[in-house]
Amino acid sequence: MVLFPSQPGRRFRAPELSGVAERFRATSQTVRSLIEELRQGGGQRRSGAPGPRGDRAPGELRVASWNLHKCVGADGRFDPARSVAVIAELGADLVALQEADKRFGRRTGLLDLHALERATGLTPLRVSDLSDGHGWHGNALLVRPGTRARFRRLALPGAEPRGALVAELDLAEGHLRVVAAHFGLLRRCRARQADAILKALSEGEQMPTLLLGDLNEWRPGARSSLRALEPVFGPVVPGPASFPARLPVLALDRILGWPQGLVTEVEAHDSARARAASDHLPLTARVLLGPAAQAMALSQAA
Repeated sequence: MVLFPSQPGRRFRAPELSGVAERFRATSQTVRSLIEELRQGGGQRRSGAPGPRGDRAPGELRVASWNLHKCVGADGRFDPARSVAVIAELGADLVALQEADKRFGRRTGLLDLHALERATGLTPLRVSDLSDGHGWHGNALLVRPGTRARFRRLALPGAEPRGALVAELDLAEGHLRVVAAHFGLLRRCRARQADAILKALSEGEQMPTLLLGDLNEWRPGARSSLRALEPVFGPVVPGPASFPARLPVLALDRILGWPQGLVTEVEAHDSARARAASDHLPLTARVLLGPAAQAMALSQAA
């Protein structure tokens, strides 16, 4: 794995964000139409639940997000092997994890990385300051070994320590920016954290972007703290219920994408093992990275 630390970009003042949002929105509308044209003309695999890795359409990824609750299941048992088994069930090319490290004291990682790679073919980006840490404020990003990445770590504002990981990945399917985040429990803090994410995105170049994580927001409509994200990610519609895992009724976890049309078929992974392994169910989604990258290139050349 080769990592390149992100170069600091210029920061946008708050009044400038409206202009940035308009730029993202205009590009998204154009690219979304091109994505649909490319899908229809390129013989994409017919719609349906994403299959195992050998059943991907060209340029397609399967991604997932899961709050693994520090590997403590509904039975109160700490079982990292069970958590690894759930991640393997997802069959994903890329996984954002929350609560992957100890929260207090030395923030060491909780998973057996050798067992994880054997079971899933994935390994975490090396973003921790600790040799035995998995993530940043518990946020870990699992990728294929050897993935080239540039990343930055964001300390999110709020009443409790929270963070987000922003990684730009060089994948065979194209360039992809991934934001792995865990928002706070208070609505006012989540709104500030959403704004911090948008500011970070405004400092980079435009590329297909995912926001994955436990965003801790269950309110729909005008009361949702996630409305701050809509200028970039589009209307934040109700997602699959993921919490509590044994009887999910709240959509706390999200997989969002820019441009619109990048992310399809977001689903909760509701297996017997997943219901037992954490208080959250994992989410999975199909990401049409190849068509999105091609559509963005066509849009920029027009």
